[in-house]
Order: sequence, then C-alpha cells, then structure tokens
Amino acid sequence: MRTMKTIQFLGPEKVGLIEAPIPEIPSGWARIKVSYSGICGSDLNIYGGTHPRAKIPLILGHEFSGVLDHDTDTLKKGTPVTANPLIFCGVCTPCREGNSHVCNSLGLYGIDAPGAMAEYVVVPQNAIVKLPQGVSLESGALVEPVAVVVHAVRETGFTPGDNALIFGAGPIGLGLAIVLRLYGARGLVIAETDAKRLALAESMGFETVNPAKIDIADFAASKTGGDGYDRVYDCAGVPAVSMRLLDVVKVRGQIVIVAGYKKSAEMPFYKGMIKEPKIEFVRVYRQKDFEIAAEMVAQEPLFGKLITHLLPPEKAGEGFEILTTQGTGAVKVLMKFD
Repeated sequence: MRTMKTIQFLGPEKVGLIEAPIPEIPSGWARIKVSYSGICGSDLNIYGGTHPRAKIPLILGHEFSGVLDHDTDTLKKGTPVTANPLIFCGVCTPCREGNSHVCNSLGLYGIDAPGAMAEYVVVPQNAIVKLPQGVSLESGALVEPVAVVVHAVRETGFTPGDNALIFGAGPIGLGLAIVLRLYGARGLVIAETDAKRLALAESMGFETVNPAKIDIADFAASKTGGDGYDRVYDCAGVPAVSMRLLDVVKVRGQIVIVAGYKKSAEMPFYKGMIKEPKIEFVRVYRQKDFEIAAEMVAQEPLFGKLITHLLPPEKAGEGFEILTTQGTGAVKVLMKFD
C-alpha cells in the first residue's frame, strides 16, 4: 500500500506529520498532487481545540494548489489546479435557491472530510478550478482566501468611488484591501495593532492606522470631513473592534462582518439606531467568486506578498505556533509539499 505524508490535528495545540494511505479515486472525482497548502483562521480554531465539528484525527487544510495526478474528463494529468473546498447537500432550500455556499449542512474539506495538508487530496471533478496562465503554484494556494474577499465585495454591492476602512491586516484584511483597490475604492485605510503587519500593509502602498495609539472615531471623522466611512469591514473578529464599528461608519453607511468570531461579541446598538447603517454578514464564496479570485491572482502580483512563511510539512507545528504567537508579523503560512 502506497502512503503519503499528512499533517493531522491530534488534539488541542497538537499537530503531527502522519503517514496515511494515498486516497483512492471515486468515480467522478479527481486526485490532486498537492504543492502548497495554507493555514487558515479556521485551521487555527481547530488547532486551539475550539472548532465544533473537527474530530481527531483529521487531515487539515482547505486552501491549496497542486497538479492533477491523472487525466480527468476535461483536464490532462499535470494541469495546475486548485479546488473549491465547500461540501453542500444540493437539496436543502438554500441550495435549491442557488445559495449552496450557505447550505443548511455546509461542510469543508479539512474539517468534515480529509483535507489538503497532505501529498495528495481527492475532490469531485466539478470542484476543480484550473489555475490561469501565469499563476505560480505558490500563489495558486491563495485563490481560496482571495475568493472570500471577492465574495465580501460582490455580495454586499460595493460601489466604485466609496471610501472604506478595514479592521485587520491579516490575509483576509490585506486581500480585501487589494480587491477594493482593484474595484475602485478611494480613501482606503487599514486599521491594525500589530506593527509588523502594519509595515507590510504600508509596503503594499496602503494607508494605515494603529487604533491602539489613537482614537479611531476621531481619526475616521478627520479623514472623512466628520461623516465616517461609506464602508467599514471587520476582518479582525475581536470584541474591541465590534464595539467601535458604529463609531466609524457614516449615517446610512455599511458595516460588513467578514471575520469569523470565535466568541460572542457586543455592539452598542443604540449608536446603530442613530445612524441607520446596514450591517451585513458574509460567509465563504460562490463558485463565480472563486473563479474571479483565480483571475485576480493571475493579474495582480501583489497578492504574493501575503505569503510571509514557507515551511516543509515536517515543521507544521512551527507554522501553527507562528500564527498563534503575537508579534511575529505572520500573515499567510504555506506548507510546501513539492
């Protein structure tokens, strides 16, 4: 029996490199030889032992790139690809209404099925997305997180010319800033307290502010003539941010919650009654968002700057430690299986 290296969740704050059988290929599915697999925020929840669906042992990973291990119905062996990792039923009301990304029983590879932190992964052929010409396999592993921010922008009706404030300079916040700039945002600012992440954002040409050092409401007023921002995006997912969102949005502006909150958070709703803003939540992506993200990664090399660490699978534990330790400046950590 042929085996492969896999990175598995073995318990709270414990991952290990485990040999496992190379998966067989069911009819209608494809096997991908993984090149790069990224550590996501949901992987960190699993690592911390707080994810409600993750069961031990589990092969982690849902954002990845690789090459086809065999010919499929439409693509040749060796084709560079990624895959949409959502698992949906296809029969519930959201699925039947064209909203399978919020399926009543939505699952994800790397949580509800073996994931892509492995030398090989199998997925349905209809989940495969061919990487466009010019996308490296390294950058191809970013298509999934970029799809998250493409969805956040498209789903909430962003208008070119609007100004925007983003809380959080992690991979989602920085990716969102790139996408908003491509969509024609003006007056774009990223708020972040980590000095190294702030420096990275500035090196990418973004204006930044550290809300730990100034009053963010005063800053927003000074930058917008007292109005507040048209669009405010929460990519941080911490209570300190949720309490300030209504302070920086303009009257009848829009707040978009992109982050996945690990714990319940508060918001001073009386301030919302004064301003009448929209508050919208977004989750993952539609298939079209995923395809647009692949095209954007091909066209915009700046996405590559999100990758701050490349590690071999033998150093998986180090990768998780880097991302759960304050002050490292880590944004996107990729495990390199090639």
